[in-house]
Amino acid sequence: MTESDLTRPLRSMVAVTSRMLVAGSPFEMETVDVNGTPTRVWKHAPPHLRAILEGSGEHGDAVALVYERERMTHADFYRSAAALAHRLVDDYGVTRGDRVAIAMRNYPEWVISFFATVSIGAIAVPLNAWWTGSELEFGLADSGAKVLIADQERLDRVADVLPRLGVPAIAVRAASAEADGTGDAAGSPRPASLPEGTRVWAEVLGEVARNVRLPDAEIAPDDPAGIFYTSGTTGVPKGAVCSHRNMLSNLVSLQYARVRSLMRLGLDLDDGLAYMEALPTPVVLCPVPLFHATGAQTIMLPALAQGGTLVLMYRWDAEEALALVERERVTGITAVPTMVGQMLASPHLAEYDLSSLLSLGTGGAPAAPALVSRAHGSLQDLVLGQGYGLTECSATASLNAATDYLLRPDSAGVPVAAVDVKIVDPEGTELPTGELGEIWLNGPGVVLGYWRRPEATASTFTDGWLHTGDIGRLDEEGFLYIVDRLKDMIIRGGENVYCPEVEAAIHEHPAVSEVAVVGVPHDVYGEEVGAVVRLHDGHRMDPDDLRDHLKSRLAAFKIPDHIHVVDAELPRNAAGKLLKKQVREQQGWTGNG
Repeated sequence: MTESDLTRPLRSMVAVTSRMLVAGSPFEMETVDVNGTPTRVWKHAPPHLRAILEGSGEHGDAVALVYERERMTHADFYRSAAALAHRLVDDYGVTRGDRVAIAMRNYPEWVISFFATVSIGAIAVPLNAWWTGSELEFGLADSGAKVLIADQERLDRVADVLPRLGVPAIAVRAASAEADGTGDAAGSPRPASLPEGTRVWAEVLGEVARNVRLPDAEIAPDDPAGIFYTSGTTGVPKGAVCSHRNMLSNLVSLQYARVRSLMRLGLDLDDGLAYMEALPTPVVLCPVPLFHATGAQTIMLPALAQGGTLVLMYRWDAEEALALVERERVTGITAVPTMVGQMLASPHLAEYDLSSLLSLGTGGAPAAPALVSRAHGSLQDLVLGQGYGLTECSATASLNAATDYLLRPDSAGVPVAAVDVKIVDPEGTELPTGELGEIWLNGPGVVLGYWRRPEATASTFTDGWLHTGDIGRLDEEGFLYIVDRLKDMIIRGGENVYCPEVEAAIHEHPAVSEVAVVGVPHDVYGEEVGAVVRLHDGHRMDPDDLRDHLKSRLAAFKIPDHIHVVDAELPRNAAGKLLKKQVREQQGWTGNG
């Protein structure tokens, strides 16, 4: 995105949208009944996830998955998933609606297991790889998993409970096979440390025939396909039940948002589609966990659906990510803002060949405007973007990209056409444009509800509308602004303080690497504003220096009363979101002030 794009006149959003939604367009919509609720959906979205796997087989020798030095073609990916699907049906008795739990790092086997499961009408249950043994036990019991597919580390955590739960397991990359360097090659001995009743991956798949095909299955668009557990930062995790339609809506929504950005710059629909078609086959880096909605639905699905390459990372490391961009000629990255900030802060950034990179997107948390400016200054030819969504709306609800993002870096963008957004007061009454309230979403990505949680479902979903728990507003042109989480907002002496606003102002200080703003209990004000700041390597900063920096940017009541500068990275969950409860506990900010 060049500097000239910032001064180019933009077509109005209304005019662009009307041109995109004509009959026969890839973005045509229709209204269908989804579990008794009339819902506007993308008419030309794939009917089910099985179709993505079947399409992958048609891409032949093109590379589908990269993990370290391992490479798997689309043809081999299809055959492996089809072979596993047969084993799940024939050996484990998995049928339509049964749950198959997946607990492992970002290995190729994760992707194979997911597609094998959903392609036979079963429900994939991605479990958080960071969970402890008791948390994994909860996920297995709560979902009623019929089979567990897990790596050695996760199996070790649940070895004692699997027999009690009666859940057989398939071991991926088991320890004895790794030790001799053979991976899960056929004939590897069964590791003695595996729980009884566990079979290793190679034994289960056997010799994969070149002509293997998926077993027959009847799958409807609104059948459940996945149970994605919420992060559980406040209480017991809840399983969001995603349908095939929910997840596949992402494919059309992301394409729609990208073409819309091009048409805003003056292209017509055909030219926008042709431009997208002419782009190189995507090579997408996945730096976030696949068990999170962003990893599985916003990164994995679009990459494989386009016949592209998914480059998997075992764990996040900024230098490794930059090296992978150079080595694999990565064209796109979607990451949480902290990851992007760490890449841009690398002292070796200029030494890497990043010329293949076409897009850099953030999601999972708001990106500070200062980070957008820094990215644009360092990597001007990239298309920058930020998405907004939740597990409960299957990732993408709105997207802000290209020129719009550079002009409005504090916005989450305009909702995609199939998604309706309204801002409501505490009673659920819609508020006028510009007023702050809770964000409610409606559209094809809104999940079916919470697994076996009827009360939680009833309190979070109303006639197809998802109560997000986020505070925001809409402007006159339809751009959405996320101000804060309802539960994170600080009320200081009756004044509302929105944490992302304060965090964004602090991020403008060049020494700041990351920051968490939280409420600190106080006897008089109720709460005061606290900030925990980690600096870039080699920088120093006094709390009073930061307050001086903020005086021209924030009202006095928003400037942190408590500033702690720390050396360690701030605590985050596996999806990259700040664990503010843990931040408070670490700083001793949980009692009375």
